[in-house]
Amino acid sequence: MKLGLQLGYWGALAPGDSHIKLAQEAENLGYDSVWTAESWGNDAFTPLAWIGANTSKIRLGTSVAQLSARTPTACAMSALAMDHMSGGRMILGLGVSGPQVVEGWYGQPFSKPVSRTREYVDIIRQVLRREAPVTNDGVHYP
Repeated sequence: MKLGLQLGYWGALAPGDSHIKLAQEAENLGYDSVWTAESWGNDAFTPLAWIGANTSKIRLGTSVAQLSARTPTACAMSALAMDHMSGGRMILGLGVSGPQVVEGWYGQPFSKPVSRTREYVDIIRQVLRREAPVTNDGVHYP
């Protein structure tokens, strides 16, 4: 069994150094991973970079990096940079969020989440493989 620490997001107030201390203690206790989320003004990658710079073994995961928050190539570049900078510890978790966030926060339509996710994941895989220029004939991310 593997244990992970879910830090979630911190709302309107910054967490101070509590997330670092929690992640370091989880690492000392042998936890496999630490996870952050994003919603309503908090992104998932920035806290992981902070945590990754202050830990050495624990894996770094996005609970849900929201598709509407960034293009698939921008998401892939963030995950790839985090993975390189942390020595291969990055775990990318994706999600579509919900219509309240997608339409209300990002101002994008919330339609066809399954086909949007498929296109998004395909583009991310192309970026991570680095075999050829990224192409997509889909309707969501042409």
